[in-house]
Amino acid sequence: MADTIRNAEVYDVIGIGIGPFNLGFAALSEEVPEINALFFEKKQQFDWHPGMMIEGTTLQVPFLADLVSMADVTNRYSFLNYLQHQNRLYRFYFREDFHIPRKEYNHYCQWVTGQLSNCKFGMNVKEVGFRDWEGERLYEVIVEYDHKIEHYLARHILMGIGTVPAVPDQFQEALGDTVFHTADYLNKKEKCEDAGKIAVIGSGQSAAEVFLDLLEDLPDHEYSLHWYTRSKGFFPMEYSKLGLEHFSPDYTSFFYQLPQEKKDQLLVDQDLLYKGISADTISDIYERLYQYSIGGDNPDIHMQAMSAIDYIQSRGDKWDLHGFQQVSEEAFTIDADVVILGTGYKLNTPDFLLPLDDFISRDEQGRLNITDDYRLVWNESQGQGHHIYIQNGEIHTHGVGAPDLGLGAHRNAVIINSLAGREVYPVRSVNVYQSFGVQKQPVTN
Repeated sequence: MADTIRNAEVYDVIGIGIGPFNLGFAALSEEVPEINALFFEKKQQFDWHPGMMIEGTTLQVPFLADLVSMADVTNRYSFLNYLQHQNRLYRFYFREDFHIPRKEYNHYCQWVTGQLSNCKFGMNVKEVGFRDWEGERLYEVIVEYDHKIEHYLARHILMGIGTVPAVPDQFQEALGDTVFHTADYLNKKEKCEDAGKIAVIGSGQSAAEVFLDLLEDLPDHEYSLHWYTRSKGFFPMEYSKLGLEHFSPDYTSFFYQLPQEKKDQLLVDQDLLYKGISADTISDIYERLYQYSIGGDNPDIHMQAMSAIDYIQSRGDKWDLHGFQQVSEEAFTIDADVVILGTGYKLNTPDFLLPLDDFISRDEQGRLNITDDYRLVWNESQGQGHHIYIQNGEIHTHGVGAPDLGLGAHRNAVIINSLAGREVYPVRSVNVYQSFGVQKQPVTN
C-alpha cells in the first residue's frame, strides 16, 4: 500500500456502508468520548432501497424500531424528535398507526445524516488491510473519492454493507431490461407498463408489493399478470405478539448458544418469521382481486403456488418460463414480456476485504464465524485486539433478528459497549415473557 495517510489521524472505528444499522451506530456513538468514528458510503446520499420505494408501502416494524430508541429513547436522533422538528408530531398522533411510510423512514434517516459530520458520502472503499503505524498494528482503509485515492487508519472496522439481490444461477444470463430483481422495480417500471404479459416470481414481501402495485395499475395498461412461487402458498408472515418475541435480545442469546446444526434447522423451520407477506398486503391484494371480479369481469390474473420456475429461455422479444408444479408433479411453460424476480437477498462479501481473507475464520459452509458481540473470529493473531464488527451478516450465528430494524439499536449498544470498554447503554437480559431455553426451577422436597 502507498505511504500517504490522510492526516495521520487514527480513528477508533471506521464504518463501511451507511445503511440504517451503521447510521444508528453513528447516532448512538456521537456523544461517547471513547469512540472517534468515521463512516464511508459510496452512494451520494442516504437512499434506502430506492427501487422498492413504492407509494404507500410501510415499514414492517413499528416506528420505535428507529435508529436509536430501543437503546436510548432520549436520544435526539429518535423518530419522535424528527417528527417534532418537522412539525408533524400532532399529525402522527392523530394518525394512530405504529407503522410509518417507508418514504418517511427514508426521509428521517436523511434528516439524521444531515446532522452527523462523520458520515461521508460518495466515498468508495477499495481496500482494507493491516498497516503498522507508530508501533501499532492498525487497519488501513483505502478510499476513492472524486477520482482521488485517500488512506485512513482505524483500530477497528464496522461492516454495515448489508445484503445484495440474490438471483439464482439459472436466471443470471437473462438479466436485463425485461428480466430483473424486485430491487430494480421502480427503475424499470416503464417496461412493465408497456408489456403485454408480466410474470412475478417469489412469495416474499417484495414480490407481493410489486404484484400489488402492478395489480393496482392494471386498468390503465391492461397487461396480463401472473405470479408464481415454489412456496406452499401465499402465506402471511408470523406476526403474533409471542411470535414477535423471537426478535428480541433474549432469543438472540438463546440462539447463539446452540450448535450450528440446530441453528440451521431452526432457520429453515422459522421461515415465516421473516420470509412471509404482511397480512395487510395480502388483504389489499385480495380486495383488489375482488373488485376486479365484480360484474363477471375476468382480467388475466393468475396466482400459482407450489411451483418452481426452473429456467427462463429467450424467444424473440419474449421469454419462456419453464416450471414444475412440485405437488402434482406437472411441468408447464408460460411466456412473458417482463419477468420480475422476487428471489430475496444474500449476504454481501465485499472485494475490499480480500487482503484479510486468509485471516478470517469461516465455518464448514464458508460462512463467517462471529462472536456473541458481533466480532469476526480470526484464524491467526494478526487481528487480535483490532476487530471487525458485523452488522446484518450474522443470521446464521445470531438468528432471525439479524436483519430486523428492531434489533439494530440493541446490536449497536452491544458493539458500543465493547468498543468503549464500559456499559454505555444498558443491555438487559430479560425482555420477553416466554423462556426459550429450560428455566431452571428450584428443587422442592
